[in-house]
Amino acid sequence: MPIPEYVQVHQVVVTVQQAENATNGEAPINLTSPRHEEEKTRLLSFLSRSNGKWDAHHPRHRLLDALHDYVRYEERQTAELGKWRRLYKSASAAQKKLLEREVGYTAKLDAVAALIAHNQRLCDAIVENGLRFYAVDRAELDDHIRLREADGKAADRVSVSQALKHYVRDWAAGGRGERDAAFPCILQALQSLFPDRLADGEPPQPAVKVLLPGSGVGRLGHEIAALSFEVTSNEWSMYMNLAYRYLEANPRVASSNAHPFIDNWSHHATTADMFRGVTFPDRAIDPFAVLLVEGDFTNAFTSTKNNRRQHFDVIVTHFFIDTARNLMAYLDTIHALLPVGGYWVNFGPLLYGTGPYVQLSLEEIVSVVFAMGFEFVDAPEVCGDLTFENQKIRGREAVYGFNERALVKNAYQAQAWVMRKTR
Repeated sequence: MPIPEYVQVHQVVVTVQQAENATNGEAPINLTSPRHEEEKTRLLSFLSRSNGKWDAHHPRHRLLDALHDYVRYEERQTAELGKWRRLYKSASAAQKKLLEREVGYTAKLDAVAALIAHNQRLCDAIVENGLRFYAVDRAELDDHIRLREADGKAADRVSVSQALKHYVRDWAAGGRGERDAAFPCILQALQSLFPDRLADGEPPQPAVKVLLPGSGVGRLGHEIAALSFEVTSNEWSMYMNLAYRYLEANPRVASSNAHPFIDNWSHHATTADMFRGVTFPDRAIDPFAVLLVEGDFTNAFTSTKNNRRQHFDVIVTHFFIDTARNLMAYLDTIHALLPVGGYWVNFGPLLYGTGPYVQLSLEEIVSVVFAMGFEFVDAPEVCGDLTFENQKIRGREAVYGFNERALVKNAYQAQAWVMRKTR
């Protein structure tokens, strides 16, 4: 059946272009970057099957799993849609007659199916770019998919959908409200800490080095880099890394499009809101402005082959520290990677996940980091109101929901602080 007229399907631009011609002058591009070349060499070695024990935790295994899940996006979403089709059959004949006449419910289900197929084309482009970037043969991926499915392991539907929604949060106009709740606090803090980083309009030598773990699909890192900081981002999730590598290869404004809200049938004011397409990125991207280091934060920068202890001037944690299985390991790593006099800038909630080793209150975190050798410095007022009268922690509401038109709001009283390592 035809898609209802209120649904606008935009063609996804999926051409993967080389850095030297990707932006057609829309963003500054460095034709080469030694630190990017060095990291790519390290990454491919890190992903080698010979690097450690081959099991589900091996980074190449996790990469292939994520690629499998992107490949099967349409299949998994269509199976979920099939459940809604079957449940609709339980409505009475009179109820279905009314629904078909007034809202065209079957046509709505068919429209979702068409938009799922549209999103699959973007997923296919992410996969093809990932195969090229990570030097993975399609035959290797096909074998991995065959073995995984023969073992009864279905593709993960939720993780791919969440990655597509992160394009909205980080790189679409619709995510600006969420970004504006957090980014000004972090950016103003960095500017106030290093007001003399620019000399006669030129970046200083050496550059101020900022590390951003848990970077997702990367917008905050690029905003920091635009202020003339040297930014290294870090992300463990292969879903996010594949999505970001696709952006690096397709950096032009509005070069891609997705319909990210079709898998959630709740909290929509209109059907058009549910079906709407989102174009991204909303600003041109310089692929070499930020270095992405893939891997687990607690060991990616402390290994013998990639030792960055006391290397970074600032560590920025944005919606990150509560993702830890072991919060103390995060705190130990932050301490190890900063020199004495280095800064830790934090903004985010304390929503602990599944099975954390420890779950600390804000007050307890303060006690622990003081004992480790940190002290507070002033955070900008834009970070919110003081949480404790005797401490320089500020809190403000920060929405985390991806969909600014939804009839529900998920918000945190995010906590922000700036700390200096004293010992």
